[in-house]
Amino acid sequence: MPEELIKDKSHIERIPLYIEGLDDQMEGGIPAGQITLVCGTAGTMKSSLSFNVLYNEVLNGKTALYITLEQSAVSLLNHMTNMGFDSSKVNILLIKNLSDIEQKLSMAKGKGTLVLADIAVIRKEIKSADTRIGPTGDWINVLKNIVRKMKEHGQLDLFTLDSLSALYVISKFDNPRTELFYYYEFLRDLDITTFLISEMPLDKSRYGEYGVEDFLADGVIRLELVERQRKTNREITVIKMRKTAVNNDVFTLEWAGRKFKALYGGQPALI
Repeated sequence: MPEELIKDKSHIERIPLYIEGLDDQMEGGIPAGQITLVCGTAGTMKSSLSFNVLYNEVLNGKTALYITLEQSAVSLLNHMTNMGFDSSKVNILLIKNLSDIEQKLSMAKGKGTLVLADIAVIRKEIKSADTRIGPTGDWINVLKNIVRKMKEHGQLDLFTLDSLSALYVISKFDNPRTELFYYYEFLRDLDITTFLISEMPLDKSRYGEYGVEDFLADGVIRLELVERQRKTNREITVIKMRKTAVNNDVFTLEWAGRKFKALYGGQPALI
């Protein structure tokens, strides 16, 4: 779907990050339909932050898809429940068979739905793929098929892939920069608000494995662990966000009272 010309910035639909003290520093949130790279080293709560957005948007009636390549869907959901997310408040579909998607979505029409696609879905897709694909399979096309199937069914507003780093481990990219470019464009054409989780190297020299992930994305959110006086703090910075006037300062990120908060030096953000 080609991007429409916007006559007034007030017409831009925005998706909040649901981070107290940060959303109001970026005009209310991420422009709908954009691709945001959520990057950081291990333990920076990349998955939790992305899940937080999808969960709250589903509470508001949206339909979201979360594909995890690093842990099972059940394990992810159990972790989020342990953090305080109330799964009883949203309609959750665990997809373990790709052929079940249309049938299960037909039962959820008119409701906010969070679809957790188990890695078994992707394995099944690989098994049924053309044998010429090779031992690792064409994972990019597998992921495209899952997203496309949901979108064609008329129910997909938000999507998280967790993670690009895991995708690289299990895939063979002949020309990674070109293949990533076309994958990003595929998601943009479907007009889905997308979060792509990326593991940063420990030296923080780049935001993704191939050094182009941040360039191709519409927005980049960096999460960090910083040691200060024998205490480790999480920090968040919005590096860039297209179509948005954003505060690029570094905020302390806290999870308290079952919600994220962004603080300046341990204090509420200054307006």
